[in-house]
Amino acid sequence: MMSEANPHTHAARAAKLAAAEAVGIDPGFIDRLVEQLYARVREDELLGPVFAARIAHWPPHLARMKLFWGMILRGEGQFSGSPMALHIAIPGIEAPHFRRWLDLFEATLRDLEGDPAATAMVAARARSIADSLLIGIRTQRDNRRDPAAMKGLTHA
Repeated sequence: MMSEANPHTHAARAAKLAAAEAVGIDPGFIDRLVEQLYARVREDELLGPVFAARIAHWPPHLARMKLFWGMILRGEGQFSGSPMALHIAIPGIEAPHFRRWLDLFEATLRDLEGDPAATAMVAARARSIADSLLIGIRTQRDNRRDPAAMKGLTHA
């Protein structure tokens, strides 16, 4: 277990939290973001069936997503798990799925927008995560080593 006594870790988390709070990214924002995003995902023609095949009971999944985004955006929480391994295990998931998820994510951010800096910060983190997952799927699940496999959504 990593010690919270590390001053660099503590300073980095404090800076992340201060930056998030300065633009209105608080626990309420994360709650609304996750609830609204995944309501859209469940209704989406492309993504809905992918999620429905894997998630029977949504409240625990939404709670995990709130912990995940709290860690990503605010540097807090006790999220544990392997998003990469979970996504690699989904057969057929590819760039169009991640593009659609990002479209829904960004539409949700626009609906929630208070501070444009918050929208930009959260959208950038979402794009980075989507790129990382897509590259991981291509290289680990699909065993691709071509240059295109190493490019994220902005270069796909």
